[in-house]
Amino acid sequence: MAQKPAKAPGVSRPRRNATAKRLTRAFFAREVLAVAPELIGATFLVDGVGGTIVEVEAYHHTDPAAHSFRGPTPRNQVMFGPPGFAYVYRSYGIHWCMNFVCEVEGSASAVLIRAIEPTFGIDEMRRRRGLEDVKALCSGPGKLTEAMGITIAHNGLALDALPIELFARPEDVEIVTGVRIGITKAVELPWRFGLKGSRFVSKRFPR
Repeated sequence: MAQKPAKAPGVSRPRRNATAKRLTRAFFAREVLAVAPELIGATFLVDGVGGTIVEVEAYHHTDPAAHSFRGPTPRNQVMFGPPGFAYVYRSYGIHWCMNFVCEVEGSASAVLIRAIEPTFGIDEMRRRRGLEDVKALCSGPGKLTEAMGITIAHNGLALDALPIELFARPEDVEIVTGVRIGITKAVELPWRFGLKGSRFVSKRFPR
């Protein structure tokens, strides 16, 4: 497991409603297609920086687009471990991507976090990304990891222990679905989930 990364300087922990329900590892010990849509509307923070999850993609171990499809490797070994841990990988040698491991140990299924609506630590996100437009800060998997300070140091960290915090959505939300983005296999599967009407998704969903 990776060592806990240092907290970003100048970032104070947000004040939250004391009744907010934390998501534990048990939440992720279910079918990935059940977990993925329930993450829409949840709050995702790393060292107090983050916001509301508005877009995700599900990847099942039987899915040829999943990193785990051909078996375990040094890169994807976290996916084959217990649920409720972070799987971070480099995309196209440029961007880090954050995934939440789901299902029973050995299943190797995960949810890719594609976009969030920034609500905490926005100034720090702007500094990290070098731009002012809040709508563009986290509107993609590589954008949100840069804005939130997520790197390979977060690979293998528990999702229910600091520096990561996850809180269940406070109420039901309307969810839209569509095909996943940027893949060449299993492109027909409607395994992308988003918050209906959100301006913060990486790509609009079909009406």
